[in-house]
Amino acid sequence: MQPEILQILYQDYTGHTAESIEPLAGAGSNRKYYRLKGNPQLIGVYGTSEAENRAFLYMAKHFTEKGLPVPQIYAQSDDGMAYLQEDLGDISLFQAIEQGRTTGIFNEAEKSLLKQTIRLLPSLQIEGAKDMDFSVCYPQAEFNQRSVLWDLNYFKYCFLKATGIEFQENLLENDFENMTDVLLADTFSTFMYRDFQSRNVMIRDGQPYFIDFQGGRKGPIYYDVASFLWQAKARFPQDLREELIHEYLEALQAYYPISESHFREQLRHFVLFRTLQVLGAYGFRGYFEQKPHFLQSIPYAIENLSQLLEHKFPEYPYLCKVLKQLTGLPVYVLEQNKRKLTVRVISFSYKKGIPEDPSGNGGGYVFDCRAIHNPGRYDAYKPLTGRDEPVIRFLEEDGEILSFLEHVYALADAHVQRFLERGFTHLSICFGCTGGQHRSVYAAEHTARHIHEKFGVNVEVIHREQNIAYKF
Repeated sequence: MQPEILQILYQDYTGHTAESIEPLAGAGSNRKYYRLKGNPQLIGVYGTSEAENRAFLYMAKHFTEKGLPVPQIYAQSDDGMAYLQEDLGDISLFQAIEQGRTTGIFNEAEKSLLKQTIRLLPSLQIEGAKDMDFSVCYPQAEFNQRSVLWDLNYFKYCFLKATGIEFQENLLENDFENMTDVLLADTFSTFMYRDFQSRNVMIRDGQPYFIDFQGGRKGPIYYDVASFLWQAKARFPQDLREELIHEYLEALQAYYPISESHFREQLRHFVLFRTLQVLGAYGFRGYFEQKPHFLQSIPYAIENLSQLLEHKFPEYPYLCKVLKQLTGLPVYVLEQNKRKLTVRVISFSYKKGIPEDPSGNGGGYVFDCRAIHNPGRYDAYKPLTGRDEPVIRFLEEDGEILSFLEHVYALADAHVQRFLERGFTHLSICFGCTGGQHRSVYAAEHTARHIHEKFGVNVEVIHREQNIAYKF
């Protein structure tokens, strides 16, 4: 039924039918998105809440009139449940910075996109707020005591209670009330995006565009900075966060001069609040609705929380005590250690020496594959490596390497498990053979895949003599 309604809207707007209508992956909400292909190509949206749709449509029109980079709205249904908007493509900022998120090292192109995006935020917050009718905002017109307590209790009921941690509710509520007072200490008539994060920024022709701002309302400037820079799976290192805070404050000065020390002091409280709010969302969407993306995000948010708690929040003593219990739960400690541990698996030739361990740890294994039947003795296999199908088939049909790897896996698994439990960061596993081409390459490939699939840790694979390196 939804595609048919969107097709009618498309035909009314363009005068012809769309060539095809393809469903798109949803996000955190229950709205349905479709791509209507044709000339022009548009995005169709079907919502579940007329009030939420009305808020988005009003804001999109308002922001467009202010010259802000948001999708244009072309048509909407009479009941307000469906609409057509500009197609901004498929690349979100989250996708555009994938290399940095994966490696922890953001290149200049990624940093440039992040800086462009955060420098646009003050214009959205301040220019976007001018003449805005905040009464249209959904579900709240402004960031106030009620909305703060809603989010804190969302965390309490949808996440904290689900962990099984025992706590005194009255003491926790006291700290929730203290946090509410701190968060509402400054008064702003600015627009608060609320879900300002890299998944909600599209990149088209190198320029950022804002989407999914229907939860926005009047509120303080700090919240969106916290939301963007401490997005759980963005994994921004602290030095990059500092760069981006500097960019934001520099852009903000043109609209709203503010003391940097005061800004930073307030920001840290909003970072803590936002982290609790997203944990509540992850708990509901993950534990209760079983949406994988939210379950996968929980360890990253817990890691953010652990780092935050390294600094004191004397305003919330009991809350911090409970949060330290939370971050210390074995399930979360193990998940955090998975991301800390890197297992380096190397194949090499004994003729050229055993590889050095650049981590300085010096721990791990060196396995000698030279006793295994060598395919390199046969002309058909000499130009190939242990990554090629004929060599793989030879070794597996022969069977010696399979028995060899059973023993390797038993040793390596026990070692990785202990390293995870103790929070170690590096483990080296090397396989050597005569030329570093067949047996050692096969063994390294299969061991690396085995460890990654079983433990989910970072794995670096290096075939030294083949000049091949990659990561899981």
